[in-house]
Amino acid sequence: MAIEKTEKIWHNGKFIAWDDATLHVMSHVVHYGSSVFEGIRCYALPSGPAIFRATEHMQRLVDSARIYRTDLPFTRDELVGAMIDLVRQNGVWPCYIRPIAFRGYGEAGVNPLNCPVEVFMINFSWGKYLGHGSGEGEGVDVCISSWTRIAPNTLPAMAKAGANYMNSQLIKMEAMANGYSEGIALDVNGYVSEGSGENLFVVRNGVLHTAPMGNSVLPGITRDSVLQIARDLGIKIVEQQIPRESLYIADEVFFTGTAAEITPIRSVDKITVGTGKLGPMTKSLQAEFFGIVRGEKPDRYHWLTPVPVAARQPVGV
Repeated sequence: MAIEKTEKIWHNGKFIAWDDATLHVMSHVVHYGSSVFEGIRCYALPSGPAIFRATEHMQRLVDSARIYRTDLPFTRDELVGAMIDLVRQNGVWPCYIRPIAFRGYGEAGVNPLNCPVEVFMINFSWGKYLGHGSGEGEGVDVCISSWTRIAPNTLPAMAKAGANYMNSQLIKMEAMANGYSEGIALDVNGYVSEGSGENLFVVRNGVLHTAPMGNSVLPGITRDSVLQIARDLGIKIVEQQIPRESLYIADEVFFTGTAAEITPIRSVDKITVGTGKLGPMTKSLQAEFFGIVRGEKPDRYHWLTPVPVAARQPVGV
């Protein structure tokens, strides 16, 4: 989707103009992919803009940085505050928020430790992902990718790192080249892992299945949200390895993620999932999730961080 330019970008504690958010071609991240990042949605509620699970997203950014021995110059709470400031400063919502920390211009070579850490935060208007993020339609058609998800002890799947998404790009491009909306990757042992940028859920005989972290799965914030909702709805949840063929005989399958939200899957490898229509469990989970993030239902999990109107000083100024 095209990026809609906004007025300001947050950089290392200060607001700068959109066009000034540049980096040197010799920055470490350009050559070696040394970045960690987040994707966060800010929703437009009747009461005003609110950021979805702001603290949890920023904690994952901090965790990803720690895994890669990257010392962030800001605390989690400072980053949450900066995110609130950015949304208010640009006056753009609903929107997608992209915090990113990376190794900048310092020394050449694989070793990143002598390169400075840069932190940027961007927000911009962004709509549906995969075309059905708000629940319209009957779902998307996907395939099993020939590309395996990154294996344990190669790249850490629990870190949301830029380098990991080279694997995701291969999965996505292959799927699109073959006429599908998305691809699903298997792990190194042949079990279901996740999509190129989404976690995956499978419904069979009234039970909700999802792969555990050990299957090279990113600890998704929306994934966790769906699990919380499912528990409250009394749905039985099983986190265990999922064989590929389970997707073909499932009653329902759906993606979750910041971009995808809760997106139903209509077919896998041209095999129709269930009836080929939005299933009852997916529909009930969507109703609860979208009801909360749209302000139609109480925020009983305290997931939403309001963006206040009153001015605040940006972090670092």
